Amino acid sequence: MSNKEPEQLEDYLAPHYIHRSNWLRAAVLGANDGILSTASIAIGITAASATREPIILATLAGLVAGALSMAAGEYVSVSSQTDIENADIEREKRELIETPNLELEMLTAIYIKRGLKKATALQVAKELTEYDALGTHVRDELGITEVSKANPLQAALASGAAFTVGGLLPFLVVLFLPLRNMEYSLYGFSIIFLIILGSVSAKTGGSKITKAIARITLWGTIAMGITALIGHLFNINIA
Repeated sequence: MSNKEPEQLEDYLAPHYIHRSNWLRAAVLGANDGILSTASIAIGITAASATREPIILATLAGLVAGALSMAAGEYVSVSSQTDIENADIEREKRELIETPNLELEMLTAIYIKRGLKKATALQVAKELTEYDALGTHVRDELGITEVSKANPLQAALASGAAFTVGGLLPFLVVLFLPLRNMEYSLYGFSIIFLIILGSVSAKTGGSKITKAIARITLWGTIAMGITALIGHLFNINIA
């Protein structure tokens, strides 16, 4: 075996992109929401304010509230998914005790649908049942794996932290850029931030960068444009 072969094998056995799906989904959602929510609030207030202080206050409040809301919402929603998974696993435990033959037939049918011959599928089902009956049914019947299994705390932390990082970017624009034409500055920088986010998330997830950038900038433009329009329509002077 050459020196390169162990390295090639190590690269081949490296985790696939799907292993990043849980935390990557929460992080991208959090960062995207952080940029858009904070920038939209700032744009809306800027359109109705002649001074910087109300813009800073509203943007900071939106940033803090949004980060906490994202983390809490992600934790609650993913916890609900975990509860469902656990309930199904408990049900599977009972079924394996009460109707083992039926469960074996069900497992065999699953393997037949995947392309195995009936005799082979039955043999595989028997051997896997002897080895780890519950784990096999959880994986092959319920579709729950270590990769897809919900992790509420991980999702909440990733989402909340990503929202904070994303929200800080337009907040810095509000703090340091001139008040004149602030809406355009916020929009321009937010689009740049979204393009960077789209590129990083696509690279991390192994997807097409151009598609991710187009998707994230399109919806970002729509969200910020509607918010700015509402601010101009109401035109409430906040001094």
